[in-house]
Amino acid sequence: MDSKTIMTGLFGHPVGHSLSPLMHNQAFDVCRLNYRYAPFDIPPEQIGQAVAGIRALGFRGVNVTIPHKVAVMPYLDEVDEEAKIIGAVNTIVNDNGRLIGYNTDGRGYVRSLIEETGIVLEEQSVLMVGAGGAARGVAVALLQKGVVDLVIANRSFDKAESLANDLQSAIPGKRVTAISLEEIGSSISKRTLLVQTTSIGMSPKVSESPVPKDLLHKNLLISDLIYNPLKTQIQKDGEEIGCRTHSGVGMFIYQGALSFEYWTNHKAPIEEMRKVVMSKLEMR
Repeated sequence: MDSKTIMTGLFGHPVGHSLSPLMHNQAFDVCRLNYRYAPFDIPPEQIGQAVAGIRALGFRGVNVTIPHKVAVMPYLDEVDEEAKIIGAVNTIVNDNGRLIGYNTDGRGYVRSLIEETGIVLEEQSVLMVGAGGAARGVAVALLQKGVVDLVIANRSFDKAESLANDLQSAIPGKRVTAISLEEIGSSISKRTLLVQTTSIGMSPKVSESPVPKDLLHKNLLISDLIYNPLKTQIQKDGEEIGCRTHSGVGMFIYQGALSFEYWTNHKAPIEEMRKVVMSKLEMR
């Protein structure tokens, strides 16, 4: 490779808190690749110009985070089928001037869940709490990778029902139903995997949980997408009664690893990426 540095980065608003630059630059260094990753705080009204800048500046690609994951889509030349179903893009690849959008969030989550817990998705009955963008990506990946029975619980029943209907249309042959948060009690006893996709329990409101402790049971694996704090209140509650738990750190690392592989065509150094992220999180 010549001496020219190949640029990648993150488009978001804000982006100052992100650990992605730390993680990706560590991965590039470990693999001895002449790539760099930088954060770019893009106001919503400038997202079209920013996407055009990927081409103009010869970037290999970028990650996309809140609030731009949907807004970037009209400016791309192509959107991957999975990203179309999810309705959001978190990774853009510049293929010789042609910008292609992907979504690695859901696949990153599932890869982390399977590798870190040994779970067999085909055997799980899933309760998902939340029906936002994160829930959509994770639900698509879970259903595509083997889950056949998914219940979505959300504060707004209409939003849960809309997501359930979208998923049934996009991925036929699965059983996807919607309930309100108040109905969790009547459903949770039959579930083996609880996936928490909301911001409840995130710093600074670390003592909150979307599911009362007395509804949890020891046959649940509790998976929370939050990774700050490293252990959320619902995970602590579950561990006290004998539940297994799974952290959101893995999803963050694996979604980044998939982006890294799209850009570089190299296998991502997962353990080195995990190490640098964990060391930063443990300092907080």
